[in-house]
Amino acid sequence: MIGIIGAGPAGLTAGYLLSKNGVPVTVFEADPEYVGGIARTAKYKGYHFDIGGHRFFSKSREVEDLWTELLPHDMLLRPRSSRIFYNGRFFAYPLKAAEALLKLGLVESTRCVLSYVKARLVPVENPRSFEDWVSNQFGRRLFEIFFKTYTEKVWGMSCSEISADWAAQRIQGLSLATAVLNTLLPKRKSPPKGEIVKTLIDSFRYPRKGPGMMWDSCAQRIRDMGGRVLLGTTVVGCQFNARTSRWTIRYEDGSHQTHPLDVDHVISSAPIRELVHGIEPRMSDETRSAASSLRYRDFLTVVLILKDRGAVSDNWIYIHDPGVRVGRVQNFKSWSPEMVPDPTMACYGLEYFCFENDDLWSSPDAELIELGRRELASIGLAKAEDVVDGCVVRQRKAYPVYDDDYARHVATIRQEIERAYPNLHLVGRNGMHKYNNQDHAMMTAMLCVRNILAGAPLYDVWLVNQDAEYHEAGDAGQQSGASGLRAVPARTR
Repeated sequence: MIGIIGAGPAGLTAGYLLSKNGVPVTVFEADPEYVGGIARTAKYKGYHFDIGGHRFFSKSREVEDLWTELLPHDMLLRPRSSRIFYNGRFFAYPLKAAEALLKLGLVESTRCVLSYVKARLVPVENPRSFEDWVSNQFGRRLFEIFFKTYTEKVWGMSCSEISADWAAQRIQGLSLATAVLNTLLPKRKSPPKGEIVKTLIDSFRYPRKGPGMMWDSCAQRIRDMGGRVLLGTTVVGCQFNARTSRWTIRYEDGSHQTHPLDVDHVISSAPIRELVHGIEPRMSDETRSAASSLRYRDFLTVVLILKDRGAVSDNWIYIHDPGVRVGRVQNFKSWSPEMVPDPTMACYGLEYFCFENDDLWSSPDAELIELGRRELASIGLAKAEDVVDGCVVRQRKAYPVYDDDYARHVATIRQEIERAYPNLHLVGRNGMHKYNNQDHAMMTAMLCVRNILAGAPLYDVWLVNQDAEYHEAGDAGQQSGASGLRAVPARTR
């Protein structure tokens, strides 16, 4: 028996693949209603909405094939359309250099170009912060216009305090030169050297009624194969028996009764901070201190239902205006028309980034809906009187924070786990404190399952990075034909 903590993309992928191989699994999920974690689809009065926006696109052929296997008849091919709102104007994103420079005006455009040239001639050596990394790629002036405000809204901290690791993962391979090439030659079939810059893809697959369809299907298939997916159950502790090398997972059900489950392996996609403090016997003080030092950023979505005036065709819009608190606006009808049951209506998700229990998080829903209505009108995306209804969805620990010390803390935790608990496996975004998209969270689970089935750590799941450029030990993963989809990392030995 294998116990899996968390029914997000990583946990469910692990549960499904193990079940296919005849291994009994129990998946624990604290949410009493939804599976999928951050990739779930919430519902309100027949409207469906995505928590954060999830494109189904991967360089991994195995991930793409698994999506098709799980949801063979319900995937739409959707065009990507996103923009940046800055200084009262809208700019295409990914940046189209010619458009951006034209809209910024002659003086500002000149400053941007000179700043970019300076960055290429005299870059910041060994950039440590997000600010330094992006300034090297685009020039400091474009950083200040198109990256600084939004990024600081997301993280609640200065760009100079955010690790360069985050920038390298989220916008790897993208530079002003790349943006110019994609503006001048938009119909190129493949980027230079056969690589796909994920930030620039112009279409993606998407389930008809949101990503939750995928994970509902996955959970049901696990159950159909004899596995268990237990909703409304909270893991309150994991006790390791050094003599038998087995674990006892203690979990609390919806009636607050505590139950034990003995398992051979534990796969955890739970936040590392909570996992470490729930392990018995207690892990070392150094490891517990490292776990306590890890930070997370939460966010909430103000969902507004309004009359559709055709004002927005984008999937989402980044809001770089410091005068409003909203950071991004999702247009769920553009993700899939089937998410909005009334064709005369639109449904927007206004994303506010916050920390749990701060003023935004603690505001009553009615106040947040009114704030969203005002800010939507102030940036010109709708008239306030067109909004007819709304609700609020809160998401804890949406983003693992990449501050200057996070890597050191994660390394400390990894060392003790790998030394003392060979049958405890970390996967997924919060499970590894790694800002992965869902396809990379899935890949960590795929490799974890291979290791368990083989009875040996053949693959290093930590080598799965954000942009799927797997820098594994040994030979690089091979591309699968002209699509540019990549194979999994090679074995570590």
